[in-house]
Amino acid sequence: MTFQHFPVLAVMILFISAFLVAIFGNRNNTIRYAITMIATTVSAGLIYSLIPEVMLKGTVISYWMGSWEPVSGYAIGIGYEVDALGLFFGLLVVTTFWLSSLYSIGYTKGDKNRGQYCSLFLMLSASVLGLTMTGDIFNLFIMIEIMTFSAVALTAFRSESEGALEAAMKYLVIGSAGSSMTLTGIAMLYGQCHTLNMAQLSALLPENMTPTSVMALGLMIAGFGVKSFIVPFHTPAADAYAAAPTSISMVFSGMVNKAGVYGLIRVIYILFRAMDHTTLQVLLVIFGAVTMFVGVTMALTQHEFKRLLAFHSISQIGYVITAVGLGTALGVTGGLFHAMNHTLFKGLLFLAAGAVLKQAGTTDLDKLGGLSKKMPQTTFCFLIGAAAISGLPPFNGFVSKWMIYQATFTKAVESGNFVFVIATITALIVSVMTLASFVKVTQAVFFGQLHEEHKDVKEADKTMLIPMYIMSALCVLGGVFYNFVNKMLLHPATEAVVNVTSYIDKMMGEGYAASKGVANITVEPVTFSFWNPIVWLVLFGVVFIAAAIVILAGKSDRGTILASGEKYNAKYATFFSGEKEMYSHVGGSDLFWGFKTNWKKYYEVLQGLHSGIVTDYAIMTVIASAIIIVCVFIFML
Repeated sequence: MTFQHFPVLAVMILFISAFLVAIFGNRNNTIRYAITMIATTVSAGLIYSLIPEVMLKGTVISYWMGSWEPVSGYAIGIGYEVDALGLFFGLLVVTTFWLSSLYSIGYTKGDKNRGQYCSLFLMLSASVLGLTMTGDIFNLFIMIEIMTFSAVALTAFRSESEGALEAAMKYLVIGSAGSSMTLTGIAMLYGQCHTLNMAQLSALLPENMTPTSVMALGLMIAGFGVKSFIVPFHTPAADAYAAAPTSISMVFSGMVNKAGVYGLIRVIYILFRAMDHTTLQVLLVIFGAVTMFVGVTMALTQHEFKRLLAFHSISQIGYVITAVGLGTALGVTGGLFHAMNHTLFKGLLFLAAGAVLKQAGTTDLDKLGGLSKKMPQTTFCFLIGAAAISGLPPFNGFVSKWMIYQATFTKAVESGNFVFVIATITALIVSVMTLASFVKVTQAVFFGQLHEEHKDVKEADKTMLIPMYIMSALCVLGGVFYNFVNKMLLHPATEAVVNVTSYIDKMMGEGYAASKGVANITVEPVTFSFWNPIVWLVLFGVVFIAAAIVILAGKSDRGTILASGEKYNAKYATFFSGEKEMYSHVGGSDLFWGFKTNWKKYYEVLQGLHSGIVTDYAIMTVIASAIIIVCVFIFML
């Protein structure tokens, strides 16, 4: 058996296993989880076995379903094609779902309908993996649809929980809008080029840009933007992440939104090869910067653990969109690295939140505190995830964030465009606010006074701790051994994004790319050193500002509720003493009270936009999509 069969087998094993669970494991817990674990393990093994061939040797793997190869220079059949970009995201998929499947064993104990959970879980994993492996754009859409409906069903899995059905409805409506735009764009491309093969489209489209193809580009950018949950398409994300089981929230944050990012990169860089247009660069960077800022500021207002993490997840996706929107190799490398790191540290944070929910029975930050005394291992893993997402060394988030700072600043200097300057400043400010936020969240959940009702809380199950320890280790190793990660994964993936000749020739025949005028581009590896004094100067500046925000945020006129239920109005008092027993703990309602008060007008605007009404969100989606399409149509035609 050759490597060309592995991508198809990896996807089919997951799909088939979803039906096997429904047939054989619906009534037996051991069988259903055995099938799930075996399927995700075998699928991961097949994808990991492609690293030497694809990442190290630079081979592009292709497979034609039913041996329907191109006829008379046109691709008719469905082809699977795996280059370094597809494999990069495929590795993230199988790693995320394997860890989630292991975590689910302990986390879903006590849930009803676990057979349906496992079937939907496997369908979701197969669809997300399938869209990274396929070389056919309509097949990619089919995988997106399976992914969307599986995600909607899993959002509503705990239907008895408050808000679960509403969150699923919002996800369905907004997700369907994104799917409709993507499908319309695909249909327009097929009408112009008479092929659905992405390699052939990449060869034909850039030299034949018509009003039809430009319109298709705008529609697909908007469609994949919805799947990425960038602002203002982010509105279903927080509800879905909070309502879904945490093992699924981790998958949503870690990989499902990356499917949209992958689609954007594949369409803009490879299908249309359009990232040399300043219009697209500015458009994506603006959306990325706004997503970063809105996400982190919304996170500061949350009192619920998982919703807070959800908005931080949206914010971090903004970093990725900003970086890949620069149109440079450094930006692509930084964006891909941060996408990988986000999968790890945000998945880790969600798993820690799930452990807290499972053991303490709540994720309300006002009702938590002091859990480090009862859950030291979960606390340790959470601290690593918090440090990584905040961009502290030596964790992986530090390296990828610094690369994005460097990429945006370099682009600003080279282009003289003020938008890229703003993006650099925004990225730094968001990092400060992220660090400040997690300092407070850590104190609110794991330190301070332990509530009486949590005195009997125990550490999480081992099947839940093992994935957290694995992701914690990867957060450290990704930062310390960045050069190894760059050599093995990042540089090959970046080269696949920038240089598409091998991707085209593998499916359409040697020399096809050259015959269509596609140039071969060489990409130099990105280098990075921890021992750069500017890096440390920026780091200390970020830490100093974050500390100042934390200190100033605690200074407010807001009364503090004592253990007795009375209100204590000591102005500017964070810690206090007296004859009555009282908590010095700062709860979720006290998080950045002064900051939120000072930004009252800004938050009033956000509150109006986050009405919770799905019709309002649909209107926002349509308006934002129209803006994208009009901008692309006007400036690229």
